[in-house]
Amino acid sequence: MSRLANKVSLVIGGVGGIGGAVSQRFAREGAQVYATSRKDAESKPESAGMGSVHTIRADASDNADLQRVFEQIRSEHGRIDVLVFNAGLSEYAPLGDISEDHFDRTFGLNVRSLVFTAQGAIDIMQPGGTIVLIGSIAGDIGTKGYGVYGATKAAVRSFTRTWANELAPKGIRVNVVSPGPTDTAMMANASQEVRDALSSMIPLGRMGRPDEVAAAALFLASDESSFTTGAEIAVDGGMAQI
Repeated sequence: MSRLANKVSLVIGGVGGIGGAVSQRFAREGAQVYATSRKDAESKPESAGMGSVHTIRADASDNADLQRVFEQIRSEHGRIDVLVFNAGLSEYAPLGDISEDHFDRTFGLNVRSLVFTAQGAIDIMQPGGTIVLIGSIAGDIGTKGYGVYGATKAAVRSFTRTWANELAPKGIRVNVVSPGPTDTAMMANASQEVRDALSSMIPLGRMGRPDEVAAAALFLASDESSFTTGAEIAVDGGMAQI
């Protein structure tokens, strides 16, 4: 398949977990993919024979790092066709335990970084470009102890609507994928009791897989969704839908 042939894609938080699945799927579909990570990463092509994933060490909360990434892509390709923002932080803190540090770090990465990443990307995005934000059903439900995280994801949904409206005249579409509990490496550290409890809340009876979230992101990134903007696709097994 080559639904993203000749597309240049930037996946913020694109190494490991959901972001890694998105990067790999986009590469298999023919895109030239740049994937950022705050951890050490080699800047060289991966997935031989399935497109290229160029990993770049960059902190999405650092505007200087973001500008360095944009300048590299600008110098090598001159444009970004697809932006996926997946970087995010989720920490447990009920109302009485919310500290200034917890609030600032969570909103700083999940919201502030999102805004300035999108701002930088549209400077080198042409008509036909698309932005895919990774949200969460936490923005729609009240999960105990995750009020700050949920508020950041509600903000992501709101920005999706506003930016879709603002960028439509430029020919740029903006949509959001909102996963439910997903079986990533982070979730693998949870106890079986926690995993079973989460699965019992999902009508389909299991957690999602990163590749299932990536499939939704691919649809929104491709021309198959050319008449879709401002929309949310929930990949949650029906948890927040039924």
